[in-house]
Amino acid sequence: MTDQLPQTVRSDARDNRARILDAARTVFGEEGLGAPVREVARHAGVGPATLYRHFPTKQALVAEAFAEQRRACRAAVRDALADPDPWHGFRSLIERICDLHARSRGFADAFMTAFPEAMDFTADREQALRAVGRLAGRAQRTGRLRPDFVVDDLVLVLTAHRGLQDTPHAARVAASRRFAAYVIDAFRTAPATAPTPLPPAPRLQFTHSPSTP
Repeated sequence: MTDQLPQTVRSDARDNRARILDAARTVFGEEGLGAPVREVARHAGVGPATLYRHFPTKQALVAEAFAEQRRACRAAVRDALADPDPWHGFRSLIERICDLHARSRGFADAFMTAFPEAMDFTADREQALRAVGRLAGRAQRTGRLRPDFVVDDLVLVLTAHRGLQDTPHAARVAASRRFAAYVIDAFRTAPATAPTPLPPAPRLQFTHSPSTP
């Protein structure tokens, strides 16, 4: 019995940790990083004290909850830089970053706003921006990327892209793909002789404030 008790405790702790992380991905993913930690605990079915035993700070919880997205972002950068076609690598990086942001409001918040003390996200963002700069130089030398593109343009794009966060998740992902396609076409040196078909347009509606009749 005495051997089984510590194993049971460890198993319960692992289960609690997994539930907390799943809840954090859901709550922060839909509500953004402004969502309170107590809401994560409630969604996970644990008390705040249990959550804080596993994650002493909100920053630690956010970093762990979005570890998979951070790995995906780094993979997107590596793949783009390794692409033998600079223009294709440039395009794919924009598409994949937009997709990651569309799928999780919390990850987009952390990536874009340097969530307090979340140095890992700051490093990811800086790595992505450096990669875009290198890819842009290569693509410009091929003549396929407009010569006046600068890295700040990607910041502008992602800032505008955050406006999609108020749409329902399914429509948000579809809208993000179409948004990225328009942006990439705008970055092209000249219109293609046979334009690439746009992804399907989602059904979107203007949002209204609660006071609007």
